This record gives sequence, structure tokens and C-alpha cells, in this order.
Amino acid sequence: MSNMPLRQLGATGLRVSAIGLGLAALGRPGYINLGHAADLRDQTDPAALERHTHSVLDAAWQHGIRLFDAARSYGRAEEFLGNWLRARAIDPAQVTVSSKWGYIYTAGWRTDAEVHEVKDHSLANLQRQWAESRAWLGPYLRLYQIHSATFESGVLDNLPVLRELARLKAEGIAIGLTLSGPQQAAVLRRALTITIDGARLFDSVQATWNLLERSAEEALAEAHAAGMGVIVKEALANGRLTERNRDAAFAARLAVLQREAARLGATLDALALAAALAQPWVDVVLSGATTVEQLRSNLRALEVVWDDQAAAALRELAEPPAEYWRIRSRLSWN
Repeated sequence: MSNMPLRQLGATGLRVSAIGLGLAALGRPGYINLGHAADLRDQTDPAALERHTHSVLDAAWQHGIRLFDAARSYGRAEEFLGNWLRARAIDPAQVTVSSKWGYIYTAGWRTDAEVHEVKDHSLANLQRQWAESRAWLGPYLRLYQIHSATFESGVLDNLPVLRELARLKAEGIAIGLTLSGPQQAAVLRRALTITIDGARLFDSVQATWNLLERSAEEALAEAHAAGMGVIVKEALANGRLTERNRDAAFAARLAVLQREAARLGATLDALALAAALAQPWVDVVLSGATTVEQLRSNLRALEVVWDDQAAAALRELAEPPAEYWRIRSRLSWN
């Protein structure tokens, strides 16, 4: 057991670990992380992938991780997670489980599917997916999030959806939203203004923040100051902030990462995660590890002695948001 720091998730009352585990790369055979296919090797039939996922969950629990994040569109992630929680007889009071609604998994367990997931932010889909999430996760499910809220989907202006989320909140479920794309900050600021019957609706936000994509940090600081829990996802930029990034155009920035990692005695992934952990407005940083080895390497972020020199050197890595999201959109499912 590690001495993983525990803290409160904003004003929700939920107790969480400084590092959580996201299951985007574990609940289905395909994902956009660099090298994902090699990580899973021949463990992609459902039974084998569930066993593999349980081994990663076991390691996460042993090392003190107490926040696990899934979604309806992560293939069978909720099923795998729920089965593991029950098999290990984990007390619901000792763990925080979050999930998301709003995308429908459409890949049919294939990595070469033309479309892997389809967004649907309708009231009917919320009601259907909430019932599905609750069936798999039961009393463990404490935080339910809109998956990738955007202006384009209209979900933040859909009063029936917002009222249904408020109903769930009144029943004791914390309500959050996750963000994606170059307008993360603007969407979050809009979410901060939403009230139902005089009470702010959203308890937490899960956003992409990493050394390449920092555009939402001021809005995240505002959310934190307002009492919202802040969860960081994609701190490794889907593998672009690791040695797996062989893009020649990234070589100069990779060299900066390598230099600072060597100076601080860290691996690149631990350094990138430590950068997120160092932000004063962060409650939880998600590891997206696919293997036990990756998870253990990620957890070394807790040992990194972050300093001003690293902060200054690595700030130069940031990309314009439009460029970052354009590159991300071209990553291959594998």
C-alpha cells in the first residue's frame, strides 16, 4: 500500500486520491493512445480483457488509488469495474466511482470500426444510460458526468436534461461535466452559471490539461475557487508526452522533456503527470494506464520534486489549442 494523498473533491464531500484511474483504454479493444494495441497484445476478447483490467485495478487499489472513472462509451468498462468492485467486496464508502453519459459505443468490439462512438446528449439517452450505469455500478456510482459537453450539442441549454440531472443530484449523486476541444474554457464558464431552483448544478469538471494543452487553466482555477471539484484527464496527451512519440516534428520538444526528466530523476510520463499535480487548482489527475507497468510508472509522479525550473522550461511546450485538438483528432484508433 502506498501513502497516496487523499483529499476532498471540491465541495462534493467525496474523498478521492490525488491520482485516479481512467478506464478509457481498458474497457474496449481500441483506443487512440499511442501504442495501445501493443499494450493489449492478444488480450482483447472480452473475457481476457476483463481479466487484464482486473489486474490493473488490483494494482491501482494496492497503490492507494481510490477514484475510478468510466463511461457508457468505454465499451464494457462499467461492467468490468462493477464486477471487480463486487468480487473484491470493496466497501462503497471507501471508493469514489465516476462515470459519464452522452456517447454511445458503436465499434462492435472492433479496432477498425469506421465510427467508435456517437454523441447523443438527449434526455432519452440520459435516462437510458443512467439506468445502464446504475445497473453495472450500483451503490459505487457517486459522480455522474456529461460526457464532453460542448456548445454544439446544446446540452447546457437543454432544460429537461438539466432538470433530470438536478433530480439525480437531489438523490445524492454528484453531477459533473467533462470537456473536450479548443472551447473548454468557455464551456466551463457557461457551466458555472447554470443553476436549477437557485442552486448551482455542476459539482465537478473533468478537463484535458497537459503540457501541450493549457488553455483551460484559468477557467479551471475559477471553477476550483467556486468550489467545484477539478479532475484532469489526458495528462500524457494520449502518449504524445512519452517516449512513444516518434513524430519528427516533436523531436525538439521531446528533448526538452527528456532533459528535465533526467534532471529530476523522473520518467517522461511521471514528469508530465507531476506537472498536472503541481497545479494548485487540481484535485485529481487521472492515469490512463493500460498495463500494470504503465500504472506503476505513472505513480512515480508522486515522487517528483517539481520546481520552478521545470515549470519554466516545460511551459514552452504548449501548443495553440486549435493545433493540439487537430493533432489529437488525427490519432489512430489501435
